[in-house]
Amino acid sequence: MVAASAEARILDAALVIPPPPTPFGAYVEATEVGSLLILSGMLPVVGHVPLYIGRIGSELSVADGYDAARTACLSGLSAARAHLGSLDRVRTVAKLGVYIAAVDDFREHPKVADGASELLLSVFGETRLPPRIVLGVSSIPLGMPVEVELILEIDR
Repeated sequence: MVAASAEARILDAALVIPPPPTPFGAYVEATEVGSLLILSGMLPVVGHVPLYIGRIGSELSVADGYDAARTACLSGLSAARAHLGSLDRVRTVAKLGVYIAAVDDFREHPKVADGASELLLSVFGETRLPPRIVLGVSSIPLGMPVEVELILEIDR
């Protein structure tokens, strides 16, 4: 049995991929290095508008953080699709990094990061679920609570 393609999984799950993000500064959203597509840090924005502002455990809840991580990851998928033409060119997710702006005594980082991980699971399937790093930080650009880093192995 052939596994469903990423694009088919997106349709089946009725996922809405936002328009591709545009840079907030002097950088590009994606670049290819050999068989890797390296994406810039993705923020929880749609159309250059932040959907969440604040830190997890203060202004925002774990559920807000989960959704912010999912939203940032959706932006990453959108940037990848715009660069590649189709997410079906993704062979595997080589790395997921989730950076979380949280209060000092926050301990629920994995629950927030699951917003990105579970989205990738639904799009690419269990066999392409990536390793990840989850870090708590004191701040993220523009006051947002989450930044997601993705490195994808692609078909050339």
